[in-house]
Amino acid sequence: MEKMKVSDLMRPIDEFPRISTHATFAETVDALEKAEKEFLAGRAPQRILLVFDEAGKVVGVMSPIDVVQGLEPNYESFDALKTMPRYHTPASTLEFMKESLRFWQKPLAELCNKATDVKIDNFIKTSIPNHTVKTDDRMDTALHLFVVGRFDSLFVQEGKQIVGVLLFSDVYKKIVQTMRECRLPG
Repeated sequence: MEKMKVSDLMRPIDEFPRISTHATFAETVDALEKAEKEFLAGRAPQRILLVFDEAGKVVGVMSPIDVVQGLEPNYESFDALKTMPRYHTPASTLEFMKESLRFWQKPLAELCNKATDVKIDNFIKTSIPNHTVKTDDRMDTALHLFVVGRFDSLFVQEGKQIVGVLLFSDVYKKIVQTMRECRLPG
């Protein structure tokens, strides 16, 4: 695997369902539900949607967790929670932050209004530079980003254009396959 390049395992962007940044919350939920059905039926590699702008450029991904984050009226304050250590944070600290930032006070109360009024470009995270690899990068570069960033997928760039997506699930399958092939008998 050490000689393998990102391009060997990436999936072209054409394999993913897409959605516009101008899609409503309801349209996004419908598209994710369709993507989920396609995934479960084995006709799609992942349950995510690629988000495109007016120029047809990939600007992000949309997953079910992104929809749930979009329900939170204070979603822009999530960065405060993200800077906390992932492990060993006392529940009381998280509760205090939730209360002080007023997270999840009424996440579903305005759901019907959000379904038609809120566009995904209001809450999509455009972190493409933070989780992008190049087609000719070695796989160890991608593995480092997967582990450190805890991403499910990485954008694959050729020049300045996003040409594909590298899925952690595909990388993990390759790791398992490699381990099985190199096991010693006995």
